[in-house]
Parts: sequence; structure tokens; C-alpha cells
Amino acid sequence: MTTDQTAEGLVKALTQQEIDTLKTFYGLFSKRDYSVIEQILAPDWQDIPLGPGQQDGPEGYRSLVQGFTEAFPDVIVNVHEIFGTHQRAGVRAEMVFTHGNEFMGIPATNQKLTIAIHEFHHLKNGRLEKTWHLEDWLTMLLQTGAWPVKSH
Repeated sequence: MTTDQTAEGLVKALTQQEIDTLKTFYGLFSKRDYSVIEQILAPDWQDIPLGPGQQDGPEGYRSLVQGFTEAFPDVIVNVHEIFGTHQRAGVRAEMVFTHGNEFMGIPATNQKLTIAIHEFHHLKNGRLEKTWHLEDWLTMLLQTGAWPVKSH
């Protein structure tokens, strides 16, 4: 009996299609080509947790990316690692942009911000069905000087 579960087919690696779907998902911030959204997201795709005013589904993601890229034209997302097994993936990335507009109630500082992104995805038939995310907003608050909060 082997301890290599992949040899027995019990654990399947991410397919190239799944990896490409994830790269496209993050690449929308840099490429601004929204024509592929319906190809990479299921019609009932869910983003957990939703941002203020954000909606689930391909239109919700399109609106999110468009709004962010309009507010921060230099935004890019650098994907550092994609890992997981068939239909379940984790991504480690970072978002880099100039804080040239109000963001999360914080007035523009014109500083370059780097925010770590850790997200988990469920895929089915090569498309994203759910995304769970945890961005490092604390680091963003530290970079802008909005935290720690100074008492008056």
C-alpha cells in the first residue's frame, strides 16, 4: 500500500483550467478586460464576506473591479502562490496601488499601499462558485497612518 494518495487518485491536483481561471480572476485588476467574467464565475458566484454595497454574481464582481480600478488607476494584483486540490484552491497575493482617493473612509495620502490577500475558492467545472477572503486591512491602516487611532 502506498502513502502517496495522488497515485491512487484520492487527491487530485488543480487542473490547468482551474489555475488559469484563478489567474484571470486576479488579472482583471491589471488587464481591465471584463469580457471574461462570465467565463470564470458561476452565475451564482458568492463573495464572502461582501463589501459595502457589493453584490454576488458576475455583475457584482465586475462592479467591484471597475470601481476599484477607476478610483485607483495604477492598481495591480500580484499572485504569488496558487495551491490546493481539484475544486478547492488557496491564493496568496498582494494588491499594490497609490492611495490617491478616499479609501474606506481614509482621505487620500498619495502613498503607495501594499495589501496582502489570502483567499480560498471553490471551483466547479473550471469556474469559481465561492470566494472567501481575508485581506490585510490592518497593514493598510498602518501604512496610511490611520491606525493606531490617536486620542484627542
